Amino acid sequence: MFNYIFGLFSNDMGIDLGTASVLVYIKGKNIVLREPSVIAMERDTKIVLSIGIEAKKMLGKTPANIIAVRPLRNGVIADFEATEKMIRYFIKKVHNKRTLLHPRVVIGVPSGITEVERRAVRESAEQAGAREVHLIDEPMAAAIGAGIPIQDPEGSMIVDIGGGTTEVAVLSLGGMVVAKSLEVAGDKMDEAIVQYFRRNHNLSVGENTAESVKIKIGSVFPLEQELTMGVKGRDLLTGLPKTVSVSSKEIRTAIEDPIRKIIEVVKNVLEETPAELSADLVDKGIILSGGGSLVKGIPELISQETELPVNIADDPITCVARGTGAYLEELDNVKRSQKRNV
Repeated sequence: MFNYIFGLFSNDMGIDLGTASVLVYIKGKNIVLREPSVIAMERDTKIVLSIGIEAKKMLGKTPANIIAVRPLRNGVIADFEATEKMIRYFIKKVHNKRTLLHPRVVIGVPSGITEVERRAVRESAEQAGAREVHLIDEPMAAAIGAGIPIQDPEGSMIVDIGGGTTEVAVLSLGGMVVAKSLEVAGDKMDEAIVQYFRRNHNLSVGENTAESVKIKIGSVFPLEQELTMGVKGRDLLTGLPKTVSVSSKEIRTAIEDPIRKIIEVVKNVLEETPAELSADLVDKGIILSGGGSLVKGIPELISQETELPVNIADDPITCVARGTGAYLEELDNVKRSQKRNV
């Protein structure tokens, strides 16, 4: 009864606490916040200067007394204090300021993290002001958010390519039958692009520039018409600003290694999938989610490598956040059911 009453007055929320961005789902309101998971602080005092969009603009551009960092790396907390401040900021930003009640929070976490890392996420949210914290594995959340009928006695496969991790899972009867988490995803593609410019163009570019190149002309499968764009950076030989023209074919070469590793983990999960569930996948295929799934040619390449149909979920970037929200709604149903059965 008390949880029900609290729910009327507090904005319970689902959080996709990603390496690249944070998405927040509010019960009854859908996705209400989508911001980069970046925090800018004074180096010595650790006083927070900005969080989210404004902080991301500072990456690679700060003076010596300011640091702009991503407090999560490869899907897990790298800086506990900064993560706590970031979660507190986002909770405060979306929470109903007319109430003093703290929200219940459901957070999506990589399936491969340790119990210690899970505890760090839970404690970080509690310290940030959450009344109750529940964790859900990201592939499960992504599947729910993508509308996959996970309760059915049939095999379904989700590949969630995020910023820090790629989550691959085969689900059936409400659980993950086979699941693997790989610390290679969008960020590794960005790093590969940075290194490609250094090696092949003697050009130093920042991660924001690399991400922009990936989004605009990045591809993993030959395009009918290859794309080009001008990229600005610092010439490593002269130290002066320089612009070079690059093609989507070049970027395809640059991100070949991380893409190969993602394909490999998808194949590994398929190899470990029980025969009956594999048979289901022949028709149902693979569903892609996460920002990395939007890189041009990803569905075609995975389909070619696995010989299965591959489709991208509706609004793939928000799948995990929407899945945490659905899980939040289900918590209420489970509790009501338990009370009826007592």
